[in-house]
Amino acid sequence: MFYAPRIPTNTGNAIRLAAVTGVRLHLVEPLGFELTDTKLRRSGLDYHDLADLRTHPDLEAAFAAVDPGARVFAFTTHATANYADISYQPGDVLLFGPEPDGLPNEVKTHPRVTSQVRIPMLPARRSLNLANSAAIAVYEAWRQLGFEAGQ
Repeated sequence: MFYAPRIPTNTGNAIRLAAVTGVRLHLVEPLGFELTDTKLRRSGLDYHDLADLRTHPDLEAAFAAVDPGARVFAFTTHATANYADISYQPGDVLLFGPEPDGLPNEVKTHPRVTSQVRIPMLPARRSLNLANSAAIAVYEAWRQLGFEAGQ
């Protein structure tokens, strides 16, 4: 789930990630671009038709669209828990915020958020690229689940 993404190429890459891994990508408005944006389409290449992509007018609508019992992991550089220490389950939601600010505090502390987690990186660095962060997390969860349906 991408909360208020702003950079079309990162979202285009996430659409490609969703297509090749079978995850559903939820986009929470406002978006910093139009879904018809040329940069977004170029990044996603021809994967748009293969991805399960849903847009929602706000966070509450996005949360209403996922299983009410689903765990939600908010990815933030301010967390202490390591994303790789989670035992992922089918239906888990991986929540990412926009560049350059990340998730606002009211999203990270939303009652639906199970835990805040981080991807380790060297100190004194701002953050990873949003699409790269999503790829790291999605592949770790998918690996733990045995690359279900993957080859």
